[in-house]
Amino acid sequence: MDVKESLDLLRKEMDELKDSSRNKLSMVVFSGDMDKLLASFIIATGAVAMGLDVVMFFTFWATPALRDKKKKGRGKDLFGKMFGFMLPKGASKVALSKMNMGGMGTAMMKMLMKKKNVQSLDEMIALAGELGVKIYICEMSMDLMGFKPDEMIDYPGVEFVGVAKFLEEAGNSKIQLFI
Repeated sequence: MDVKESLDLLRKEMDELKDSSRNKLSMVVFSGDMDKLLASFIIATGAVAMGLDVVMFFTFWATPALRDKKKKGRGKDLFGKMFGFMLPKGASKVALSKMNMGGMGTAMMKMLMKKKNVQSLDEMIALAGELGVKIYICEMSMDLMGFKPDEMIDYPGVEFVGVAKFLEEAGNSKIQLFI
């Protein structure tokens, strides 16, 4: 094979790689801190506004933010009940990662957000749903923490999946984030 044939082959392979990568953002949402969850949804909704498809994979400590405060999971074991009691129930119950100061910092942030017309985390989640942001919730995290699908928020097209599904999505995304 001569140099020209090698270059042509390399160009063809590069074009195939370009075509396999979609205009998509795939994000692992690991943190359950208010500021990091807000950042995740701001990035997600901004990406959709710029024409990207967005997939968010909620795992471990981010999972409780998607619990519906009005719903109860049925058939929980002792550990599931304990996690359910100890962890926040819903987006409105999460705290700041820094300067929480026993809840005072979180309350101050919420007050400032309202004063400056910044959407709450619950409102950002609703907006993401309206814009078509896809949410996957990690089955393993839910199983470990004893959460049940029937206690999660009503979100359009939410799916309970394993890491393989997220990796499939991330594998053909132009952008991958871990927050």
